[in-house]
Amino acid sequence: MGIFLSILHYMKLTNLGLLLAIVCFASCSSGNKKVLVLVNGGSTVDEASKTITSANGSGSETKELKFTGSDKTTLQLKADGKQTAIDIPTNGYYFLNATNDTVVGSYVTFSAPKSMNDTFGVIKQDVYKKSIDSLTELIAGKNISAANRNYFIPPHTAVKVTDNVDAIIVAPFHQMTTVEKEEGKEPEVYRFYTADEIRVKIEKQREFTKPKPAAGDAKDGGKKK
Repeated sequence: MGIFLSILHYMKLTNLGLLLAIVCFASCSSGNKKVLVLVNGGSTVDEASKTITSANGSGSETKELKFTGSDKTTLQLKADGKQTAIDIPTNGYYFLNATNDTVVGSYVTFSAPKSMNDTFGVIKQDVYKKSIDSLTELIAGKNISAANRNYFIPPHTAVKVTDNVDAIIVAPFHQMTTVEKEEGKEPEVYRFYTADEIRVKIEKQREFTKPKPAAGDAKDGGKKK
């Protein structure tokens, strides 16, 4: 009888431990929020007080905040003499733009093989023109939608990028050209730029769309005789 009671007691403890583990896992996984904050140099980000104090220093940097719990999280952004409450309502990965420049971005496939055009640095003019049109619409906030997986983030606002807190967000001014697949799966990557970065890209691409001078014009500097 004593052995039976000992076994029964052990089974109860084991089941209780398993139940507690399940409850803990459910509670931990039920509320995961991650916020990538883009700030100017010299700014401070305090995760404990949920406060971001934006400075006007040179350059920019990113800070990552993590919160648990399914309730809405509210961050306080202090910038330009004003305080703005920014809500993080549901679980997921967010991008908070604490700078004074608009930020835009989209889903990208870094592991995709380069085309022959990309490999040899030769891209047709019509490809550049399509890229220019797409980038122009992006910084104008046109055709932005969750379905398109592109994003337009004005200053001092936050946008939910994805439900996946393990996704990769590449912030403006960061250089990343490739991301390896994990277990054969395509990584979920989002690339963001400031509007100023996009404008520079557009101007560079426009240079490639300009017609090249004729051979004769190139020799005499383009002057007519």
